[in-house]
Amino acid sequence: MRERYGDDILTHPKSDPDLWMEVGSSGGPDKNQVYGLSNTTADNLRLTRSVSTVGSSQSISSSQSKEFVALQQHTAQLTEKYDHLSAEYAQLKASHAEQRAEYQELREMVMNMATQSGTCAPNPF
Repeated sequence: MRERYGDDILTHPKSDPDLWMEVGSSGGPDKNQVYGLSNTTADNLRLTRSVSTVGSSQSISSSQSKEFVALQQHTAQLTEKYDHLSAEYAQLKASHAEQRAEYQELREMVMNMATQSGTCAPNPF
């Protein structure tokens, strides 16, 4: 028990069917005698271990299933939000490109007007 659960005996379970089966059916010369296991006790432990494993795996499976569905829904929500933000970013980027093009156009117009008038106007931008 200490190897499996540590030195603090307060944290040890009252029984561990898997550990009993491992030790009790080790195949050594003292099989079932070291721990006082009879064939009936070993059979009962085998049965208990099977039932508890099936029962717990079903409840774990059910809770894992609920958690999985919740994670799927959350992932779908995040994906939708990401898609929305990506589209918004693309619109802002396009708008910025348009504004930059307009700025360049206005700048060229001002520079042409300054050149045509023969005076060198200071850079207004």
